Amino acid sequence: MTELQVVLGHVITSLMIAIFGRVILSWIFPRGEDPLSKFLFIVTEPILRPVRNRLPNFGMLDLSPMIVIFVLVLIKNFIIGHL
Repeated sequence: MTELQVVLGHVITSLMIAIFGRVILSWIFPRGEDPLSKFLFIVTEPILRPVRNRLPNFGMLDLSPMIVIFVLVLIKNFIIGHL
């Protein structure tokens, strides 16, 4: 495995953890006013917003984190397997 694969794998894993953390914190702090929620929003929103805008409205249910994490897993598996 090359250094580039390792770095990209870590970046993708970090993004997945940030998205998962944002989801969990949205249940604990629904208003998102704590510093960690604000940071995770800044990091993840540019990735989640385009997906959310293309999805139909499911009311209070936001499926964009699940879809983005699934796509990131596919990308990570492709990068680690093919570079």
